[in-house]
Amino acid sequence: MALTPSFDGLMHARRRARVVEALGAEGSRFLALLPNARVFPRNSDVEHPYRTNSDFAWLTGLDECESVAALTGDGPRFELFVRPRNAEREQWDGLRSGLEGAKARFGAHRARSIDDLDEGLVELLGNTDVVAWPMGRDASFDTRVLAALAKVRLKQRLKIDAPTRFVDLSCILHAMRWKKDPGEVALMRRAAAITARGHEAAMAAAVSGRSEFHLEAALAHAFREGGSRRDAYEPIVASGPNASILHYRENDRTLEAGDLVLIDAGCELDFYASDVTRTFPVSERFTEAQAAIYDLVLAAQEAAFAVIRPGATLDDVHFASLNVLGQGLLNLGILHGTLAAVLEQDLHKPFTVHRTSHWLGLDVHDAGIYYRRGEAVRLEEGCVLTVEPGLYFRPDDARVDEKYRGIGVRIEDDLLVTGTGYENLTAAIPKGRRAIETLRAASLHESRSLAR
Repeated sequence: MALTPSFDGLMHARRRARVVEALGAEGSRFLALLPNARVFPRNSDVEHPYRTNSDFAWLTGLDECESVAALTGDGPRFELFVRPRNAEREQWDGLRSGLEGAKARFGAHRARSIDDLDEGLVELLGNTDVVAWPMGRDASFDTRVLAALAKVRLKQRLKIDAPTRFVDLSCILHAMRWKKDPGEVALMRRAAAITARGHEAAMAAAVSGRSEFHLEAALAHAFREGGSRRDAYEPIVASGPNASILHYRENDRTLEAGDLVLIDAGCELDFYASDVTRTFPVSERFTEAQAAIYDLVLAAQEAAFAVIRPGATLDDVHFASLNVLGQGLLNLGILHGTLAAVLEQDLHKPFTVHRTSHWLGLDVHDAGIYYRRGEAVRLEEGCVLTVEPGLYFRPDDARVDEKYRGIGVRIEDDLLVTGTGYENLTAAIPKGRRAIETLRAASLHESRSLAR
C-alpha cells in the first residue's frame, strides 16, 4: 500500500518546510537525504512484514520500500527515488506509486527510479555546502553517500564543490516529532480506544485452562476489528510466574486459578502506537498478597500522574513513583530500614527493575531525547509519554516472603501533556482493583453459563 492511511499532502508539505527552514539556518546550499526502511528476510524466501521507517512516514507519507527522499535548498525542492511501475512485479507484490505517483500524489518536484540513486547522489551532492542524513542508521546507505561524496570531490577542477559540513538528520526530525500536532493526537486517541477494546476482550477471555495465546488472539481480533493493521509491538501475555519476566514473549503457558495475568499490548493505527499494561487475576478476586502489591503499584502510578505538567521532567515522574514503591516495600516488610537508605542504596532495584516512562508516538519508544548536557528534558505541551511503574518478584527469590514470590504487577497508561497538566489517553481501560474484580466476576459468570 503506497499511501499511508493518514496521508495528508499539505500536512507532509508543512513538515518538509520545517525541515528546510532548520537546514537553511545551516546554509542556503544544503541537501537532506532520507532512505526508507529495507525489506528483511524472515527465513528462506519469506520476508518479514514490511513497515515503513517512522521518519520517512512522518516526512513524506509514502509507504513503499526501496525509496529515498531528498530535500534541497534549491527552490527548495523535494525529490523522490522510487521503484518504477512494473506490471509483472505488481502482479506478484502489489501496486507501486511509480514516478508519476511520486509527483502527482506525494508532491515531489522530481521523481527518479531507485536504480538511478547512485548517479543521482553524485548530482545532488555537487555544489552543496551542507549534507544531512540519518548517520549510522543504515550502514549500506552511509556507504553509498560516502562513495558519492568521494566522486564529487574529484570534480573540483570542473568547478563543482563538495559538501564540507555534515549533519545528522535524525536529530532534526526527532526534535520535531517529539511534540505531536492535533492530527497526531487524534490518531493516538483512536489507537487508545482500539487498544481499550483489546484489553477488555483479553480480560474477558481469561479462564483457567486456556493458554496465554488465547488471550493474545482476543487482543489481535479486537485490534484488527477496530481498524488496526498491526500491533505496535509483540504482545506480552504473562501469567503466574511469567509476569516477573519483563519482556516475556512465549505466551504459551496454561492459565491457572489463582494466577495473575500481566498483559502489555497496544495497537498501531496509521503508524501511531498505543502502549498499555494491565494486570488482573484469573480468579474473580486478587489474593491478599496480590492485592497488596497491586494497590501499591497503582498508588505509585497515581503519584507519578500528579507531577505531570509542562516544566516537569521524566525524572520527576520516576522519583514520584519510586518514593511510593520504596515506602510500600518497607511497609510490607519486603525491605527494611529507612526510605532514604532504600533510595540512596538502590535497595528497591531487584523489584522495580525499570524506569517509569518513555516517549510514545510513531514508535513505541518514540523520538525525543531524555537528557541535554546532563539535565533532564522538561515536558512541554504536546509530548506523549507512558507511565508504567511495576514490581516484580521472581519465583525463586528467597529474600521475600513466599506469598509474594512469582508476583509481577505493571500498570501502564499513555499520557498527553496539556497546557496545565495531562490527558490520560488510555483512562477508559479498567484498572481500579474493584473495577477489575467486577469485570472478572461477570466474565467468569458468563463463561460458566455458556459451559452449561
